[in-house]
Amino acid sequence: MATPSPGYSMILRVEAPAGLTVTSELAAAAATAGAAVTALDVVESHPHHVVVDVSCNVADAAHRDEVRDALAAVEGVEVRKVSDRTFLIHLGGKIEVTPRVSLRNRDDLSRAYTPGVARVCTAIAQNPADARSLTIKRNTVAVVTDGTAVLGLGDIGPAAALPVMEGKAALFKAFAGVDAWPVCLDTKDTDEIVRIVKALAPVYGGINLEDIAAPRCFEIEARLREELDIPVFHDDQHGTAVVALAALYNALRVVDKRLEDVRIVVSGVGAAGHAIIRLLTANGAGDIVACSRHGAIHRGETYADAHRQWIAEHTNQAGFSGSLREAMAGADVFIGVSAPDLLDEADVAAMNDRAVVFAMANPDPEVDPAVAAEHAEVVATGRSDFPNQINNVLAFPGLFRGLLDAGATDITTGMLVAAARAIADCVAEDELNASYVVPSVFDPAVAPAVAASVRATAEAAGATAGTTTAASG
Repeated sequence: MATPSPGYSMILRVEAPAGLTVTSELAAAAATAGAAVTALDVVESHPHHVVVDVSCNVADAAHRDEVRDALAAVEGVEVRKVSDRTFLIHLGGKIEVTPRVSLRNRDDLSRAYTPGVARVCTAIAQNPADARSLTIKRNTVAVVTDGTAVLGLGDIGPAAALPVMEGKAALFKAFAGVDAWPVCLDTKDTDEIVRIVKALAPVYGGINLEDIAAPRCFEIEARLREELDIPVFHDDQHGTAVVALAALYNALRVVDKRLEDVRIVVSGVGAAGHAIIRLLTANGAGDIVACSRHGAIHRGETYADAHRQWIAEHTNQAGFSGSLREAMAGADVFIGVSAPDLLDEADVAAMNDRAVVFAMANPDPEVDPAVAAEHAEVVATGRSDFPNQINNVLAFPGLFRGLLDAGATDITTGMLVAAARAIADCVAEDELNASYVVPSVFDPAVAPAVAASVRATAEAAGATAGTTTAASG
């Protein structure tokens, strides 16, 4: 059975006979069924019975039913209701719009709205750059998806993708103070997506593309970057690449190896894999073998996908053409952004001494982390229940904070590298070890550090629009 997770957090409301041991009996029954009990609250008390809310984490829906049955089997106990805390937190959505100004009287209204607002509209019409300082544009990001590659769920459509986009917007606000809004588009047509995003762009200071399937995501990002004067960032590509690079910087410090010397095997050549490979290459990694489900990408083949063709032309100089498992022999680093259970203990054992394994397929990684740790010195995953979680939330909030603060018009490789360095540097020398190569997503120092580094890089490169104001116009 899978490990109990906060993603399956339940409240079971039960009626039980009154007595001194009732809560301990309920806790024992739930624990025996494999639940991780997090709280027991008496919500009603009567002369002969009590009503208790048993809060616990379970592994999945079937496990929830086992825990319910275990509680019901306790003598005198009746399970009244089972509530899913994950669904409860989504009731009514996770974000809202709140005004930043008070509207207490006619005087306030006359400045915030008509007639005073007309003066601000006129100022922007005369100098469009003023929109960055006089509207929400300076602090707003559109989280754009078509719902075709949502988490590990695939093409589930824009409405079903909305909870993820709401969550993304909430993370933007919580970690970096950025106002983000979900834009879920009911179309898979590349031209139409580009047209829609261009049409709504005047409201936003940046575009975060999310959960759009490859290879369309590459064309959409490239065209929008070319045609818009605000930064466009595909988080599934570049957010993953930034955090993976940050983790690798520190992992290589732990194992005392250099990026330019190690042999790296990458499993997965979609959006994330392609971006990771490009960022590694830009940082001097010279020996990379990328594998798809059909084996290594190499110069001996011609690929219809331009992005795989780029990988073939810029990696695997030795021309290795075998399988992923064959590629693992003698590798120093494995980076997986592909599918679960592709590797076993023998594959990791075949790597070089002091190996690094980043098995990031979610929710189930390419190799069991506990098994990988038997042979690799540093192991990281995308999961929160193992050490070294490679999580995009370490990158995108601070990255966009820096871009917005700089008034950036584009995103460069230098900015991505700066973000990765900033994340890596948030792990102090006396904190660094094999189980801590990336900071916690709740480390309050990360987003400001990333923002400052990205802003400095953008301003040094001159990749900013320049902002004027008409506050006295």
